[in-house]
Amino acid sequence: MSKVGILMGSKSDFDVVKPAVAVLKKFGVEVEVRVISAHRTPDEAHAFAANAKANGMEVIICAAGKAAHLGGVIAALTTLPVIGLPVKTDMMGGLDSLLSIVQMPSGIPVATVGVNGGENAGLLALQILGIKYPEIEKQLVEYKENMKAKINADDTALQAML
Repeated sequence: MSKVGILMGSKSDFDVVKPAVAVLKKFGVEVEVRVISAHRTPDEAHAFAANAKANGMEVIICAAGKAAHLGGVIAALTTLPVIGLPVKTDMMGGLDSLLSIVQMPSGIPVATVGVNGGENAGLLALQILGIKYPEIEKQLVEYKENMKAKINADDTALQAML
């Protein structure tokens, strides 16, 4: 069974993480969610990253706001794919988080989704897993077909109103 680790720098980030958890569970993927701070619990961050593969992780999502170093720290310590999930802040509306995550130095890639983009973080993790797991890829194809059908139905309904 595939497994995704989701880390957040603060428990207050959980509302942003919930859509990622929901979409991963909907696809039958095991999820481990933890509060680990790159700044306040660096030893725990290091231990998590160092043991992630041995603990069955295949992708890691890191949600953080403000300085948002969590994804970069984790990516520096593992070869697993890391997805950064910037959290909206009061200070700059999440632009600070986005720039902190997306501007990694050469050699430390962190795939990054939009601010508060929990669902997309989960879907990106699923697409990565879909390379290895045909059943996840099949579910993703169905998911996208359902999205397409909904948009086509909405368009048909709109055209009927005009």
